[in-house]
Amino acid sequence: MPRSVRVLGPAVLTLVALVATFAGLAYGGGAAEQLIQDPGPVARYGVPVAKLFVNLGAAGMIGALVLAVWALTPKRREFDLALDVAAASAAVMTVASAASGLFTFLVVTGAPFDIGDTFGQQLGQFVTTIELGQAWLTTTLVAATVTVLCFAVRNHTALVFVTVLAVTSLVPLAQQGHAAGSAGHSEAITALGLHLVFAAAWVGGLVTIVLLRRELGVDRLPVVLARYSTVALVCFIVVALSGYASAALRVGTLDELATPYGVLVLVKLTALVALGLFGAAQRRFLIGRMSRAGASGTGTFWLLVVVELAFMGLASGVAAALARTATPVSEAEAGSLARTPAEILTGEPLPPWPDWTRYFTEWSPDLIWLLACGFGIFFYLAGVRRLRKRGDRWPVYRAVLWVAGLVLLAYVTNGGVNVYEQYLFSAHMLGHMVLTMAVPVLLVPGAPVTLAARSIRPRDDGSRGGREWILLAVHSKFAGVIANPIVAAVLFAGSLWVFYYSPLFRWTMVDHIGHEWMIVHFLITGYLFVQSLIGIDPVPYRLPYPFRLVLLLGTMAFHAFFGLAIMSGTGLLLADWYGAMGWGTDALVDQQLGGGIAWSIGEIPTVALAITVAVQWSRSDEKESKRRDRHADRTGDAELEEYNARLAAIADHDLRAE
Repeated sequence: MPRSVRVLGPAVLTLVALVATFAGLAYGGGAAEQLIQDPGPVARYGVPVAKLFVNLGAAGMIGALVLAVWALTPKRREFDLALDVAAASAAVMTVASAASGLFTFLVVTGAPFDIGDTFGQQLGQFVTTIELGQAWLTTTLVAATVTVLCFAVRNHTALVFVTVLAVTSLVPLAQQGHAAGSAGHSEAITALGLHLVFAAAWVGGLVTIVLLRRELGVDRLPVVLARYSTVALVCFIVVALSGYASAALRVGTLDELATPYGVLVLVKLTALVALGLFGAAQRRFLIGRMSRAGASGTGTFWLLVVVELAFMGLASGVAAALARTATPVSEAEAGSLARTPAEILTGEPLPPWPDWTRYFTEWSPDLIWLLACGFGIFFYLAGVRRLRKRGDRWPVYRAVLWVAGLVLLAYVTNGGVNVYEQYLFSAHMLGHMVLTMAVPVLLVPGAPVTLAARSIRPRDDGSRGGREWILLAVHSKFAGVIANPIVAAVLFAGSLWVFYYSPLFRWTMVDHIGHEWMIVHFLITGYLFVQSLIGIDPVPYRLPYPFRLVLLLGTMAFHAFFGLAIMSGTGLLLADWYGAMGWGTDALVDQQLGGGIAWSIGEIPTVALAITVAVQWSRSDEKESKRRDRHADRTGDAELEEYNARLAAIADHDLRAE
């Protein structure tokens, strides 16, 4: 079995996926003949089958790259072979994406396939001017670029950027999913995007390990598997939650689970549960058994792997069929909810009018930040627990501040602020101030880099885990530049003007990706600025305490000037957005209120920062005094005696001169 698993495992995955795709299409009617301009069975079945191979190619590409970056050693041949797997998978994805674009064109237009000039012109217009065609063209070009880079790049650090590029190839696919144009479209795009990326890393990582079985050997295999199992556990949690969110948006009510779409969702859920059980068995029993028993303990493991790949194929095939199956909650029904100008602009049902209690009772979940905050709290507390188990101390206040910061971040990205920031400039500015000032003031004293450096076990085989990647990023030249106090202050204050008085502001309103970028930008610039003032984690350079206070006061004066400029402004920043919501409110007054929030609320963290800098300055002086006292005790005041002797010598010399 172990010798044949390299062929049997991927073959079972592909075969089961194909069977599940055709069965799902037959049951759900996803490839049924169209009543008007039917493109024929080749195109109808070609779309989901090509999409299946797009997903499998993406899985091999992303899974192999993640495994190379996280678990494998560049000095070993396993590293190069994993990149070869990634390149081959990216090539499959490139061809499958091009085929998907062609079949999609045939289905959308109903045009028969031919090799004439007219057909080529129509196809070219589809992929260059129509959003759906542009998405497939983008996916094809990105996958082709990753194919080349996987052959050309062997630098461990550069491969991180190749992996990020590979992940971006799935963004157009997420934007094509069900409900992408209806109410709840932001949640749908987020859930589908997370589902695609983490499912790809999960499936592709296991396939890559199977293909590298001979190269890894008996001794190396348990080590790589243990690292992969950590990634797989995270992927399982994300895939399960994002799958639930996607199903909730598309199914609607529990009664709709009896529809063909609902039944296929239940089949996929069953496969997911089985995969979770397989992963638990691997993590708890088989990896440790292999480490102890060597080659004699691998038979059961490889049998389980083949079965696991079969269930992965089942889930992948059903997912491809679901993409072509009509959902119980159709986009037409969801779109019919839009009756106000606000709903037409945002695509979301208009929320209730916001009195102050609504900011605590209304919710608009953003799964990305819920997961990020949840994992951030879990891994931080796990690090603290590991330190204490080995007898090391970690201040309680740091953990409390870190958890409080992430809870606040989760609220501002999922609670009432996130609900109303699309409709009211004041709500948007409130979220901005919390993200860029309040959250970093809580997170920075948590010292996450210091905790990671102390709690994560270092690796000695040349691979890079969490500790190695974090320290590499912190000590990189780029980090040295942006962490410089002056640069951090310029980014913090200057980006206010650039953001609000440039097309970036509009992009963050109309595009969900822009909205996510905005959150990341505000959070990072605020974190860098606060880190330069009161940070505990290591940075290349810190200003003396007096200059820190000067920098803080100067930056916040610039920040206050921005708030006053908004308060006194007489023109709307986004007149065709905030001025067209149709709520019957004065958008200019609300914008001026937002300026007041920027000016006033920003002062509260400023006072906290100033007090913290002053306290740290005082403690630094006390530590320096104690250090000098200890030095004097050890040397018997040698420095003072030497200084007095020097003064006496000078006085004696003066007496002689007289």
